Amino acid sequence: MSNISKGKIYGAATVGERGQVVIPAGIRKSFSIKPGDKLIVFAKHEMIGLIPAEEFSQMLDRMSEVIVRFKK
Repeated sequence: MSNISKGKIYGAATVGERGQVVIPAGIRKSFSIKPGDKLIVFAKHEMIGLIPAEEFSQMLDRMSEVIVRFKK
């Protein structure tokens, strides 16, 4: 089981004056996040999360396919 699926603390981030947050290097490396990558920001209850925009788009495509199958 990978560290990602087990959950891991990668460090802390500080919100700057302009609302910017630096993602710790360890998690950027684990998720192959590079400068210029687009991330979707979401919140549920008291948690904030990030998901790469491409993966979010693929998830929406899969969900759309499932909905189409249910409609048939």
